[in-house]
Amino acid sequence: MLLAKIKDGSFALLTDEQISKKLKLGKRESLAVKDMLRALCREGELLTDSRMRFGTAEQFRAMRGTLSGNERGFGFFVPEDGSPDLFVPHRFLHGALHGDTVLAIPLSDARSSDEGEVLAVLSRGYREIVGTFRRERKGGYLHPDEKKFSEDVYIPAAAVNGCGDGAKAVARITSYEGRSPSGEIVEVLGAGGDFFVEELALIRAHRLREEFPDDVVAAADKLARRDPSSELSGRLDLRDQLIVTVDGEDTRDIDDAVSIRESQGKYFLGVHIADVSHYVKAGSAIDREAFTRGTSVYFPDRVLPMLPKALSNGICSLNEGVDRLTLSCLMTVDSRGKVLEKRVVPSVIRSRHRMTYTAVQAIYDGDEAARRTYPDLIGFVDTAMSLTHILKRARDARGGVALDVKEAKILYENGKIFLPDYARLLAHEMIEQFMVLANESVASLMTELEVPFVYRVHEPPAEEKAISFREFLKEVGADARLDPKHVSPSDYRDILRKLEGSPVYSLVNRVMLRSMSKAVYSPDNKGHFGLASECYCHFTSPIRRYPDLCIHRIIKEALLSPARACTKYKDTVKEAAARSSLCERNATDAERDVDALYIVAYMQDKIGELYEAVISGVTSFGLFAELPNTVEGFIPLETLPDDSYEFAEEKFLLRGTKTSFRLGESIRVRVVGVDWGARRVHFGYLEKTEANR
Repeated sequence: MLLAKIKDGSFALLTDEQISKKLKLGKRESLAVKDMLRALCREGELLTDSRMRFGTAEQFRAMRGTLSGNERGFGFFVPEDGSPDLFVPHRFLHGALHGDTVLAIPLSDARSSDEGEVLAVLSRGYREIVGTFRRERKGGYLHPDEKKFSEDVYIPAAAVNGCGDGAKAVARITSYEGRSPSGEIVEVLGAGGDFFVEELALIRAHRLREEFPDDVVAAADKLARRDPSSELSGRLDLRDQLIVTVDGEDTRDIDDAVSIRESQGKYFLGVHIADVSHYVKAGSAIDREAFTRGTSVYFPDRVLPMLPKALSNGICSLNEGVDRLTLSCLMTVDSRGKVLEKRVVPSVIRSRHRMTYTAVQAIYDGDEAARRTYPDLIGFVDTAMSLTHILKRARDARGGVALDVKEAKILYENGKIFLPDYARLLAHEMIEQFMVLANESVASLMTELEVPFVYRVHEPPAEEKAISFREFLKEVGADARLDPKHVSPSDYRDILRKLEGSPVYSLVNRVMLRSMSKAVYSPDNKGHFGLASECYCHFTSPIRRYPDLCIHRIIKEALLSPARACTKYKDTVKEAAARSSLCERNATDAERDVDALYIVAYMQDKIGELYEAVISGVTSFGLFAELPNTVEGFIPLETLPDDSYEFAEEKFLLRGTKTSFRLGESIRVRVVGVDWGARRVHFGYLEKTEANR
């Protein structure tokens, strides 16, 4: 009766005292009601807030979402429905921790309208966590590496399992009850501070999978023993065509190849992609493992592949001189870059050459040695580069945003770390343009067939970010003709065009990138802002990305029967898109964290050296500065020359009484130290360069 009264609204959002008063109960009966209400909360039937009111999730208008923690003990509630985040003070977390899925409500009587309270923890974000173990007389505590997980995990003496003081370890959390979570040590990684132990800790922290299950390896090995030339039924035979792969020298999997010829002003471009779906069937052990991983993850010293090596480096890799099964996107392109005809067909190819970007560029640049080595590719490369220029002009005319942001490339060879200068060649752009065109063509074909699909979408910048970017442009003296409500790719293109050669060009590139939305996978076609593309997907890397593998299956089914593809995949694409986006974000974060670790190791023996740098970040607590080799370091506020500073966030400015610092300014710095725990390099500010004085 009590639960029914609350659910029908009679006693909704009342305290136990108010309910007892309505029922005209005595002291003993009131205590029984109180116990019943608490039991209903424990069973998940009801929720209660800090004011001790009781009701259902609907009555509280509770939202479902994820808690993002902070090392200082508070958190932010991120609603699943895209509503604005809520700040959650520590006293209103009610046991929720970073990564938990929770129900929360805004605090109506809070000082600020963006404060909230957690009402219930629906599921815990962490079952295992990585950290440093601190031994005590009876057991000890694991201090998490994840700073947002603000609670240490208590490890009873019986659950220490030989872990020494100061060691990096993995703990399984066995209980979230009590003042802090408790758990047991399940893996000792090694001594804290050891470089490779720290890297392994990051792999564990991001829950990446190093080894494949035995049944997956066995299944892959069996598939790799099949002879592709015996499985050609229904395939277009392209083995006599001049088809090549073009990759970096250190490429670890080869899943795309190209062919091209020109006739009467038309270009016949073929983009041939490894037909992984022929081998990896939906629902198989290999497919389930690939879905869990979502993507290959690349570190300077290793790769954690999505597929076992027997597939990724073997039967699916488009190696030189061997028959390989492919899906080919065949396009006819005119002299203005317009695709006149397009089709996708199952095929078989035999790559003539395993080319590198530098070799292709050398051929194009007229290098005699390269041309003698590859005489059959001279015309091929000239034709390919001609089409590349056409496609670049066409995309630029549509408003494609060609950002020029330098990225670090970290190499680890023979125990040494290198940060080589990264030269972006026209050969890189050639392959990029060809792959983009194939991705667009495939996406548009499937859209025309109206089949379920996984698109790669990049939405326009959010209005508030566009406003902030416009204000920044004004601050640096750039043309700020930008309507934040209706930003188009051509707006961004025009801004970069006007600033090319300007001292603030690279700075505007960086801030423009920050103003943009993140690209994600989606079952809905929302276009791709950065590419100025109405329809886009990821088709070209099924060895290393699950969404590509997923759409290969859809394409092959749709070519036979669009109706059957609709029935078969209508429920699959949403799950595949969500999982792929999640795995991509995690992989990107892991790669960024490990790169930061390598940079700290690289800079450790550079302490005391002087460099010129560019201010790459301005915060209320200090500056970030980037060296020409892309290494970024931190300059704490308290080490800057003035006694006090005002942080103007919208202007990317730290204003002091005598000296001010703005994003993009050139300064001189000294490397003063490294912080392994934070994976951060520390700089000391020396002076501004003459151009900024």
